[in-house]
Amino acid sequence: MSGAALGIEIVVVFFLALFLLHRYADFRKQQRMVLFGTLLAWYLCFLIVFILPLDISTTIYKQCKIDHEEHPAVLPVIPLLSNQTAGNSTMATVCYKPWSYIPDGIMPVFWRVVYWTSQCLTWLLLPFMQSYARSGGFSITGKIKTALIENAIYYGTYLLIFGSLLIYVAVHPQWHLSWYELQTIGITAANTWGLFLLVLLLGYGLVEIPRSYWNASRRGHLLIKTYFKAAKLMTEKADAQENLEDVMEEVRKVQESIKYNHPLRKYIDTVLRKECDVEKMGRNMDDYEDFDDKQNTYPSEKSLVKLHKQVIYAVQRHNRTRVQWLILLQQAMHLEDVAKNETSSAHQFVRSFPSTEPTSWLSRYFYTPTVEWYWECLLKHWFYRLLAVVLSLFSVAVVWSECTFFSTRPVLSLFAVFIQLAERDYNYLYIEMACFITIFFLCTCVYSTVFRIRVFNYYYLASHHQTDAYSLQFSGMLFCRLTPPLCLNFLGLIHMDSAISHQQKEQTAYTSIMGSMRVLSFIANGFYIYYPMLILLLCIATYFSLGTRCLNLLGFQQFVGDNEMTSDLIDEGKELIRREKRKLQRIEDGENRRREWKERYGNTREDTARNRIRNEAAEMTETNYSDTVPNTRQAKYSRTGRGTERDSIELLQDAEPLDFNAETLSDDPLEAGSTRHVPGRYLSMSSSRSRIFDDV
Repeated sequence: MSGAALGIEIVVVFFLALFLLHRYADFRKQQRMVLFGTLLAWYLCFLIVFILPLDISTTIYKQCKIDHEEHPAVLPVIPLLSNQTAGNSTMATVCYKPWSYIPDGIMPVFWRVVYWTSQCLTWLLLPFMQSYARSGGFSITGKIKTALIENAIYYGTYLLIFGSLLIYVAVHPQWHLSWYELQTIGITAANTWGLFLLVLLLGYGLVEIPRSYWNASRRGHLLIKTYFKAAKLMTEKADAQENLEDVMEEVRKVQESIKYNHPLRKYIDTVLRKECDVEKMGRNMDDYEDFDDKQNTYPSEKSLVKLHKQVIYAVQRHNRTRVQWLILLQQAMHLEDVAKNETSSAHQFVRSFPSTEPTSWLSRYFYTPTVEWYWECLLKHWFYRLLAVVLSLFSVAVVWSECTFFSTRPVLSLFAVFIQLAERDYNYLYIEMACFITIFFLCTCVYSTVFRIRVFNYYYLASHHQTDAYSLQFSGMLFCRLTPPLCLNFLGLIHMDSAISHQQKEQTAYTSIMGSMRVLSFIANGFYIYYPMLILLLCIATYFSLGTRCLNLLGFQQFVGDNEMTSDLIDEGKELIRREKRKLQRIEDGENRRREWKERYGNTREDTARNRIRNEAAEMTETNYSDTVPNTRQAKYSRTGRGTERDSIELLQDAEPLDFNAETLSDDPLEAGSTRHVPGRYLSMSSSRSRIFDDV
């Protein structure tokens, strides 16, 4: 089993990262470089989380061998591949090799490759790819040039700081720093920046995640908050729609001025090929006129690049708000269905509208309406309450350990106590599971906080393949920046980092690549120890919602229960959800009427066709070539009249009843306004005229 566990986890983690990327990204539409960069960033971060427990168990076994060499009479080493007999003895007298033991020399190389690759991604490649993806250039060279210019300040700041440090070291002759020590300073600077952001995000997540599950267990609270989110999101959606229409109006004006044979026409065609609805733009009636430099003034290529960038941003924002609205609408309707089914005596979960997602065979046979009712209306509330209590205890343990992990005698950190107790019995499986669960909980608190805050609404991870390229790259960049300091902080919590615990113990391979923090003693002995104590103050502020109340006072609408503005937004959101449900109900009623009409008159239509064929055959046999010409003409015209009459009857029988079309009469004034007539457009190309006979 030597190294087998490492290989298995490497393969499993890759497929896990690929599955999550497939859930959030669209493999068919997004660029391959964006997908590859995001997949690599997620994969490396997941590797750190999954492989670090194996490194810890291997380090504990190495420490046991070192203790045996110092005291051979006490601890004889018997290298076994399992620890099944370890729990039978009351006192550990044997060093057992863990089942996931990794041979010497593998982990240092592995961590070095993973760490430096992730750092190159987060500090160099992903920021450049973000600027490249959102660049308005019309060629690869133009996009690269724009990305380099945008990142010049970003990269220049790093070069300035690094150059200042080199000058400072060169001026002081008493400092003789080698390449290894300079490398340690760079790693320390990156981890310090990550720890600074990590504590802020962790202090919010440790309180908000347990509270969110507790509030979800309260009947009706989650539905009210969803109404509040719907009102805010509709405002943002309307702004995005208006912004897109303004940008499209500018594109239309430029399109009218640049004719088909103008040298800049290819750039306009590139803008029109974006994901926006090109039909809204229409076509200029004078599009095929020759351009004349003496008559019109034409925009420059630089202005077209700027317009192209505005179109990209407007389309991404419009698509993001549209997807958010659809997801929130489904959540609101599901919560309303739960509230209605709670009082049902039939114990069968009934939905207002059928689910749009295809049901799997597992849901069809096991997750029946009866099982769904018991879960949604009875068991789910108690499960969320129990989960909230467990997560609250976990959060308390994390806060206590963050404030006391510097104390080694006595050991006050709870996680260090648990690991040391398992270390005495050499229960490696417990050690690995405890480390993995703790790291996973810390990552959940940090990353969920990142995507709850949504800095300036520039990014949002939406499932069902609806996440844009900018959000994917931003998530990968944050993961690579926050995961290494988070794992280093966890090693300090369990006293496996000698730079913080000041113990002469065997170091993990992960800590060895970070270098000795004694090069910067004021960071190792000061910032790394005392700054995490700020989590306690942040948790208290989050518990009393001080940040939410401050943002609400500054004009940012936040969900505050005892606020008049919150009540108004809740009522507005409830009305919006009710209006959307009426639209869906009208669409469903129309489909039901069409289905009933087809079932009722489908057989009549077939009988009419048979009778028509039979009558035509009978008329052909009755035709006599010996008849006179007037008789032939009379029969001919009589047949035509009868055929016309039959065609009229068939047309009336084939026609389906016209019903109300929710798409034509939209309650949203922005959606209704988007169908206005565009000057310079052919009436035959109008979208409204092309839909006249859709219901016939």
